[in-house]
Amino acid sequence: MTDIEHAVGDEAGAGREQAGTFSTEETPAREREFPQIGAVHPQAARDVEPEVSRETSEPQAEVSRETYDPLTVPRASDFGQAAGRFDDDSTPLARAAEHTLLARHGARMRPPMARPPATRVMVVANQKGGVGKTTSTVNLAAGLAQLGQRVLVVDLDPQGNASTALNVEHHRGVPSTYDLVVDGAALDEVMAPCPDLDGVFVVPATIDLAGAEIELVSVVARESRLLRALQAHHAIGTAEQAGEGRLDYVLIDCPPSLGLLTLNALVAGAEMMIPIQAEYYALEGLGQLLETVEMVRKHLNPRLAVTTILVTMYDARTRLAAGVADEVREHFGDRVLHTTIPRSVRVSEAPSYAQTVMTYDPGSPGALSYLEAAREIAQQGATA
Repeated sequence: MTDIEHAVGDEAGAGREQAGTFSTEETPAREREFPQIGAVHPQAARDVEPEVSRETSEPQAEVSRETYDPLTVPRASDFGQAAGRFDDDSTPLARAAEHTLLARHGARMRPPMARPPATRVMVVANQKGGVGKTTSTVNLAAGLAQLGQRVLVVDLDPQGNASTALNVEHHRGVPSTYDLVVDGAALDEVMAPCPDLDGVFVVPATIDLAGAEIELVSVVARESRLLRALQAHHAIGTAEQAGEGRLDYVLIDCPPSLGLLTLNALVAGAEMMIPIQAEYYALEGLGQLLETVEMVRKHLNPRLAVTTILVTMYDARTRLAAGVADEVREHFGDRVLHTTIPRSVRVSEAPSYAQTVMTYDPGSPGALSYLEAAREIAQQGATA
């Protein structure tokens, strides 16, 4: 017999012996080469013993669509009771959902920070475009509002991007910064509340503002039009003057140029915040901007001071970003916020939905970074 026939005969003999029959061959069948467990063959044991489920025997908590309301979940400890078991053993999707809900509704539980003793008028300016001036203005306004501050955003950019992000109408015919600066309208006549953020008010910008610089050329004291409009408002001033209904912050979003509109902002503000992109080109124009600030200080507004530097579009993976941040900190010292704003797709997507990233995706790294930057600014104001 061949080797194959021997092997087939051995297998058949082993099967007959297992079933209780005896082989008629003189040579006993060879045993299988696998370990035996006790006196029972593994296949026979499988037929006798009940099959054990791979699933855990404990019942899993299920989320009821009728009882689960994410708007009523204020704390992480409540998620296990009202929205299933969001613990360390839950799925990454469940943990992400919990994190987003906590961030979105955290402003309701977050204790308000101390308000500044007087309204802080901050100019957000940089002559270089694309460094995050408008993005930083609207998201810091939203962050400050979540920390219990009352904020006014003045959109001085004719493009009106800040008005878009804050979901305020800014088509032609809407009362805007043009009426405020050129026509001398009162601030109350052009202010509009932000529909998505409590405590945030906006002076929108329309396309009419594009011709404002030409019209202001022949106006007397053209560089102080915005200053006089802010000084005349009853809610801007110290706690003794304006009371509890005062505005805590006025953030002025400037166009990426050093024209009359930016000059009006520099004269009106006492503080200046400069967003700096974490790239080399951002450092080149910084010197000219500081020279302009120094000229304004000498001739028009001695109160103006660069108090806040915010590093934006920070990419921690590159040495260039770290080098730029280190150089900025070496030059400006404590005026540079510890928080840097990372590159984030969510930050760029939010304006297309007429939102800030604080409401569009509050659990994203960009939103959390802006909230922390707003906290640093609020702490500066409380200790001032």
